[in-house]
Amino acid sequence: MHLAKRLDEVGFSDIVQIRNKVMELRAAGQPVHAFHGGEPFFETPESIKDASTRALSENRTRYAPSSGIEPLRTALVHKLQSRNGISAAVEDVIVTAGGAHALYVAFQAILDPGDDMMLFAPYWTPIRDMITMEQARPVMIPKSSARRNGITETLEHLSTPNTRAIYYNTPQNPSGLVFSRQEAEEVAAFAIKHNRVVVADEAYEDLVYEGEHVSIASLPGMAERTITCYTFSKTYAMTGWRIGYAAAKDPFMTGLRKLVLYSTNGVSTPTQWAALEALTVPQTAIASRREEYRQRRDLLVEGLNELGLECDLPAGAFYAFPRVAKIHKESRRVAAMLLDKVHVATIPGVVFGAQGEGHVRFSYAVSPEALRAGLDALRKFFV
Repeated sequence: MHLAKRLDEVGFSDIVQIRNKVMELRAAGQPVHAFHGGEPFFETPESIKDASTRALSENRTRYAPSSGIEPLRTALVHKLQSRNGISAAVEDVIVTAGGAHALYVAFQAILDPGDDMMLFAPYWTPIRDMITMEQARPVMIPKSSARRNGITETLEHLSTPNTRAIYYNTPQNPSGLVFSRQEAEEVAAFAIKHNRVVVADEAYEDLVYEGEHVSIASLPGMAERTITCYTFSKTYAMTGWRIGYAAAKDPFMTGLRKLVLYSTNGVSTPTQWAALEALTVPQTAIASRREEYRQRRDLLVEGLNELGLECDLPAGAFYAFPRVAKIHKESRRVAAMLLDKVHVATIPGVVFGAQGEGHVRFSYAVSPEALRAGLDALRKFFV
């Protein structure tokens, strides 16, 4: 008895192991300074929860169309057009069980065994395994050298005859990097020139502090070759609701529809009505949350730099990615030392790819008080 061979190179993330260790410490009554998470600092807004309750009381609990309820898809079209600049119709949008599900079915829809997929590194940890699961090969594009040497030159140099697609994430997890409009245009020009597909991950689209968020599918010639994946998790604090969506043209949308149909057969109906309500949250409220994140970012980054953990100011998302080689050259060792000695939970940079080695990831999606307490604990580490 054995598993399918395509799972041989697919593992479990270190993040799960760290989360388990944090739970063990807390179960033993030990305080933990939790910088390891990837969840917003606030709770799901009451209006969204009320919409779900209302859907239940009105018996909106039966099967919905596997691609999503019509009112939600219509509202998503308006959002894509007005906020992302993406030309889309209702048939170009599909609702998924979270942003990760959107990415998973996107990779399944476009990758064949033996294909290569380029991705900027460091990268969100599940991406490499999602690509490998399709028996395709991830080709790393070190983002630091790409910015230093030029995006176009780097993509041309690392492209292979088997390159099928590019994974394009902005703002990025784990570093908080935000690609500029010029950089997006370079990736787009490369994709068009070489007939590549782009899978765009825009989970943190509403958390940009410096620069602007540019949806690559909004650029000329890109809507027909881009699958853009979104989540309600980060903007609306709906991580546990498991709802996201993807936008794409045919033939890709036909593939996405098949894959959603035969993987989940759609998303919980009451959850979709809650997501529809989420889209009515005013932009002023989203901007206010963004400013709160900015203040947390500045507090954490200033504290890390004061401790000698050199950290660039992240332009987006809610993570800081300081250099920690002064503690130890291996980031797994650093994360373990911080957790064991001062109960500061971080994520080792190497889990985001070899290009992340020498760093650890801190999340600043916690209260200012928690940030200050964690920085105080770090100071004790260096005593």
